[in-house]
Amino acid sequence: MSIIDNRKAFHDYFIEDKYEAGLVLQGWEVKAIRAGRANIKESYVVIRGAEIFIVGMHITPLESASTHITPDPTRTRKLLLHAEEIAKLIGKVERAGYALVPLDLHYSKGRVKISVGLAKGKKQFDKRETEKERDWDREKARLIRAKG
Repeated sequence: MSIIDNRKAFHDYFIEDKYEAGLVLQGWEVKAIRAGRANIKESYVVIRGAEIFIVGMHITPLESASTHITPDPTRTRKLLLHAEEIAKLIGKVERAGYALVPLDLHYSKGRVKISVGLAKGKKQFDKRETEKERDWDREKARLIRAKG
């Protein structure tokens, strides 16, 4: 069950592989995410040491849930992955020139998870080609509907 999608990631990158990671969140953040007050559009994933973090993810605090603390909506949050997956990602990012991009925020067995994509950047002509293909598919579907 998806909460938020990052459509811009699919426009700007070729997604090679996907990983599902847990998030280290505070209580007010979970409540705000359940209320749909999160944004991952401008966020990115970084590797520090042997750990993976998401930077720039914005969670707007609820007025009722965060009265006793001072919430930081854009704090850096740690992602939880298996050690083998982290090692593989570190190797790909450092050697092969890949980037880690947040794709979507979703629920899995009642917990908030994030999908992280191992991605290569698209050039401008690749973006135009993707747009042309999408337009042609849309046009084909319209013509088939009109015939039938």
